[in-house]
Amino acid sequence: MSEWKWTRIADHDSLTEGPVWDGSGLLYNECYASTTYRWDAKTGESKVWRENTGQANGMTFDRQGQLFVCEGDAHRVTKVDLENPNAEPTVISDAFGGKTLNWPNDLAVDSTGRVFFTDPNYTGGPNNIAHESVYMAEHTFGGNWNTTRVTFDTKKPNGVLLSIDQKTLFVAESTHNPGEPRQLRAYPVNDDGTLGDHLALHDFGQGRGIDGMTLTSSGTVVATAGSSNSGPGPILYEFEPSGR
Repeated sequence: MSEWKWTRIADHDSLTEGPVWDGSGLLYNECYASTTYRWDAKTGESKVWRENTGQANGMTFDRQGQLFVCEGDAHRVTKVDLENPNAEPTVISDAFGGKTLNWPNDLAVDSTGRVFFTDPNYTGGPNNIAHESVYMAEHTFGGNWNTTRVTFDTKKPNGVLLSIDQKTLFVAESTHNPGEPRQLRAYPVNDDGTLGDHLALHDFGQGRGIDGMTLTSSGTVVATAGSSNSGPGPILYEFEPSGR
């Protein structure tokens, strides 16, 4: 990635997450402050765009330009009105099996409108749901959303991303517990949205695994991983879809 040019565009006091490009600027979250900012590429300024976000984390646009958000502290996945971002959002999912979600972290939306999202718990507190899994929320004919569990082998899934052809769901398995995997995984996506057995594309050993991911136009995965006190330190990685 030596040919890439990097520029710092804003400074914040706490964790920043979930950057998404809207065509002329960047939306991103200051997670612990429950605030979404918009950086304007023309002016170079960042301004508050949405408040009281429930410690929003991952965000993504669908192919119709609708904005979907993981609100960790609110334990829900929502759709936010771009014209009135501080209005009450549409709830996509906030429970599974009659239990409140743990802490939705990241999400990806396919061309049919199905929302895949991760639901780990990094708070140190007890889980609402015993397992920490990837789910699929699907819009039903009645106007509601149905949530289905699609992974049964994850300990703490974090970043999630669909391949360009939508046949693969990349999942960052990013547990902090000693001896448990920190991997970039590739799950084949079946026609009904369920997932096949994963292939571990990269294993980070005992170093800190991936947090956020995005795709380049050529389909490579760009991922943030590591920390100042774990493994080789904070690094941006670029992976071929094969993991190389």
